Amino acid sequence: MTTINLRDYYPFCNNDLFIEVSDEVAATLAEDKRREQSYQRHLRYHNAQYSLDAGDGIEKHALFFALSPCEVYERKLTMEQLYAALDALPDKQGRRVYAHYILGISQVEIAKAEGVSKGRVSESISNGLRNMENFLKNQL
Repeated sequence: MTTINLRDYYPFCNNDLFIEVSDEVAATLAEDKRREQSYQRHLRYHNAQYSLDAGDGIEKHALFFALSPCEVYERKLTMEQLYAALDALPDKQGRRVYAHYILGISQVEIAKAEGVSKGRVSESISNGLRNMENFLKNQL
């Protein structure tokens, strides 16, 4: 039997509290303490900090922030204006701009689906963006 001080193993234990444990338990506690000290030395030596790739939610917490009511309202107005400009486009241009920028479909896929060349789709999207820009400038 070995006598250990619980204060060495439990930080919340304020007073010395000696108990007797078996030799196997004492050896396991000593090995755990050595491994923890080794790990801490390893972190200090390699300047290891928190990794944003650790998957422990620290990245999400760092990137997530709550919007103020004013910011929410501004975003809503912006989206309404963009959709109004999109609705003002001719049907074909509106469909293509929506598919490419909102749905994330590539120009090649749009061209295949409509049976036209990629150049026509690209030109239509460019004209649509230009028309949307003019609409927003005149509206504001």
